[in-house]
Amino acid sequence: KDFLRYNINEIFEGKQFAIIGNFPYNISTQIVFRALEYRNQIPEFAGMFQKEVAVRVAQKPGSKEYGIISVLLQTFYDIHYCFTVDEHVFIPPPKVKSGVIRCVRNERDALPCDEKLYFHVVKMAFNQRRKTLRNSLRQLLKDHPLPPKFESQRPEKLSVDDFIELTCLIEQWTAEANAQE
Repeated sequence: KDFLRYNINEIFEGKQFAIIGNFPYNISTQIVFRALEYRNQIPEFAGMFQKEVAVRVAQKPGSKEYGIISVLLQTFYDIHYCFTVDEHVFIPPPKVKSGVIRCVRNERDALPCDEKLYFHVVKMAFNQRRKTLRNSLRQLLKDHPLPPKFESQRPEKLSVDDFIELTCLIEQWTAEANAQE
């Protein structure tokens, strides 16, 4: 069945399950985001991805590969890059190397901020990754100055905890603005 369209609860009825597989490279990031939706039922998943995707998922702040999928998945999972699989071990050989990763659910059950806003902040920040946060998040910040910690930062420098802190600030500012109206 198509994992992206399949009703997960039809099989697992709210019970926990693990995902293990050799994910189709053309939809692997979609599979990761789908797993993220069911994170409370998926304590662990592991699989083979195109190497570039596996590296991106496991990357830490400060790297140019660190991005949206890194931050969002690492918010709820500890990621372990296991090993690289060379293309010549397959018949016929693909044109790319593969990477195996293991994702284990971390202790973060919920965010101290609105989850939709958090996802929006992360995506908005990385959609213009060469810009500083002040510029890429201008729409959300309105006239509020960023704390010095974030003032001249680019998104790839921020940790998951930094993104959570930033989202909490934006949420607070939005609530204050709405209360004044």
